[in-house]
Amino acid sequence: MGDDYPTLFRSEQMSLMQFLIPTEVAHDTVAELGELGNVQFKDLNPAVNPFQRSFVGEIRRTEEMTRRVRFFESQIQKEKDVVPIRPLYDSAPLLTVGPSAAHNIDELDVTLAEHEKRLVQMNDSYKTLSERTRELVEARHVLRETAVFFEKAETQHTDIRTSFDDSSAPLLQHDDREQQYSSTVQFDLEFIAGTIDRTRISTFERVLWRVLRGNLYMNHTDITEPFVDPATNTETRKNVFIIFAHGDALLAKIRKVAESMGATLYPIDANADKRSDSLREVTARLEDLETVLYNTGLNRRSKLVKIGENLARWQDVVRKEKAIYETMNLFNFDVRRKTLVAEGWVPTRDLTMIQLALRHATEASGTSVVPILHELRTSKTPPTFTRTNKFTEGFQTIMDAYGIATYQEVNPGLFAIVTFPFLFAVMFGDIGHGLIIFFAALYMIYQEKKWARQELDEILGQFFYGRYIILLMGTFSVYTGLMYNDIFSKSLHIWHSGWDFLEPGSNGVSYAVSNGHMYPFGVDPAWHGADNGLVFTNSYKMKMSIVLGVIHMTFALCLQLPNHIKFKRPLDIYANFIPQMIFLQSIFGYLVVCILYKWSIDWSTRDTEPPSLLNMLIAMLLSPGKVDANAQLYPGQSFIQVVLLLLAMVCVPWMLCMKPYFQWKEIQMIQGQGYVGLSHHNGGHRESTDEVLEGEEEGNGRVIVEEMEEEHEQHDFSEVVIHQIIHTIEFCLGCISHTASYLRLWALSLAHAQLSEVLWSMTIEKFLGMSGIFGTIILAIVVVFWFSATVFILCIMEGLSAFLHALRLHWVEANSKHYQGEGYLFTPLSFAKLDEKE
Repeated sequence: MGDDYPTLFRSEQMSLMQFLIPTEVAHDTVAELGELGNVQFKDLNPAVNPFQRSFVGEIRRTEEMTRRVRFFESQIQKEKDVVPIRPLYDSAPLLTVGPSAAHNIDELDVTLAEHEKRLVQMNDSYKTLSERTRELVEARHVLRETAVFFEKAETQHTDIRTSFDDSSAPLLQHDDREQQYSSTVQFDLEFIAGTIDRTRISTFERVLWRVLRGNLYMNHTDITEPFVDPATNTETRKNVFIIFAHGDALLAKIRKVAESMGATLYPIDANADKRSDSLREVTARLEDLETVLYNTGLNRRSKLVKIGENLARWQDVVRKEKAIYETMNLFNFDVRRKTLVAEGWVPTRDLTMIQLALRHATEASGTSVVPILHELRTSKTPPTFTRTNKFTEGFQTIMDAYGIATYQEVNPGLFAIVTFPFLFAVMFGDIGHGLIIFFAALYMIYQEKKWARQELDEILGQFFYGRYIILLMGTFSVYTGLMYNDIFSKSLHIWHSGWDFLEPGSNGVSYAVSNGHMYPFGVDPAWHGADNGLVFTNSYKMKMSIVLGVIHMTFALCLQLPNHIKFKRPLDIYANFIPQMIFLQSIFGYLVVCILYKWSIDWSTRDTEPPSLLNMLIAMLLSPGKVDANAQLYPGQSFIQVVLLLLAMVCVPWMLCMKPYFQWKEIQMIQGQGYVGLSHHNGGHRESTDEVLEGEEEGNGRVIVEEMEEEHEQHDFSEVVIHQIIHTIEFCLGCISHTASYLRLWALSLAHAQLSEVLWSMTIEKFLGMSGIFGTIILAIVVVFWFSATVFILCIMEGLSAFLHALRLHWVEANSKHYQGEGYLFTPLSFAKLDEKE
């Protein structure tokens, strides 16, 4: 596991590098490093306001370009018919590095501004034309409905509504007078016509009748076709209304009420000939306007199609330019402002690639001034960078969600590749269900290249991201299903069973006897369907979960050792690792050995009944040295249990006192030699050894000052004692609670098997005896229902439950034994990750 060959066992070795970049090649250099994606730059201007930095003008320009590109994207998304957007991989690249880079960016800025100006003009024109078209359409409906009303008025009596108020009477109260005027269609009343939102028509009518006390006559008709707002694409349905009243005061009130409720009024002449002329004029204008509107829409769509061909390329260029200038704002200028000084963390194994990138940036820019790269000596904690691929990325993300590993700490993500799907499978073990999720993951892997280029929804995207986790979970579930001999709650008779059932006795019970065979792999199928089968699997899975839990915790505890050796902490080996291992194994390791020993004994040949291991463990702690002869597991049991219990008791003060004592001795020794911490002399002189001065001459002064200010916070001895007390109590109590927590493996496995059995017995099993065409159809429907319920309930819902429990066992029970998780993630400048940030 050396540094020359980094693996997932530890994070990559990092180096703090200083870049001296000439101003003329700074843009191209940062662009090359962004494409490479393995440099995390430090902010060398933490006290400078973002608006006072060197490249704030360029950032504002790129933000304006970003706004325009987003405007284009929103316009394309609002279009009813889909506007094709050419993908980035199919677009011609825009050259943004080299001598012509500035000219290309200027041209792009001008192009975006011209497209925006033209598109805004088209939108305004389209909106204006749409509003005029809507007004003309409403006017045409008003003219038509008004003409229909007057035509009806000539041939029949109109229905006159009475007022809601009994004290008022309508103006049109004499039928003879109405008949007189209907022949000439010249009313003594004036009228107002217009349109109003259909949802407001009842309110509008009620308000008018109450305000005017019934002194009006109103008629309204629905407009069948909806009106679409060009800005929001929302549909509105309206009604045409015509209101008759007498007097200017009443007409003024009607207009005010109509305007307050969003109605649109249109001047309609009472003369039929003039109305016909107006209708023909409106129809002609509407036809011309619709032609103009259609052509405007075509031109606008053609403009959007043209923009869509370059939109992905523009988005990519603008994002990169903004990231480049934001990164350059982290740099410092030298005294002559001809060179930019940058510092950043780099994976040590990538230094050669970075040097090649710097050389390539210099050659592409057409200059001969090469950026200078050299390493800075520092004791600051580097960021944690674990190099992953598409297979290991999901497992590493699970561990990083708990906490980022401390730099060079043992990475539990490596072991989670095996332990996570295995513990999941222990709870999910079923051959059929495992095959379902295995083939689902296999299909996602088969569609990998296609789906990676698509925008998946949130849920499907999560499953696709963890496709390799699901693949291993399905594989291990098939394995544990073979161990449980369980496929959709049924058993497989692969080999000869080790039990033969006798003929039922007088009580109808059939007993099984051993036939001398041994089922070579997994649970014997004879147990499935047996009356005591649940008791057997219950005991088997419960003990198995304890065995697996103690093995998992022991392995996690062993990961402390490489950490202590790597960070040169021998005291932690003797004061923490050894007593913790002894404490865990003396109680729970002993329990695992007893479980395995009890399984290995043929109790049918013994005179005594098999003892209860839970009672044995309780008696070991409460009454040490006393073992009932009828409950004895092996000879000499009482002596061994006393020794193990004494070892566990000794380990508690060992963990509690040893480390604080040796640290106290170390502090006393240092103080006895006359050394005092820097914090005791605030105005003291800084260390000026030859090594430090040489580092300052090499430009290392900033790093040294930062180390003196930030690194190696001193802890008081009382804090060390309190931390050790908490750590000891947490470990001792955690051994008990964490061991019990692994019983979730037994509980979920049992629940999963029972749910599968219930689903089978309540669906398919009830309809297997049906015959004929009708029976076949019913059985086919039931099979479809059973398979759907199996996928959605047992595979997805139960699978997510088992996933969360396996996650908890890794985060809490395992990681608490060794994982510090106090690091911070390596976040380099990477153009490939800009889309994820967006």
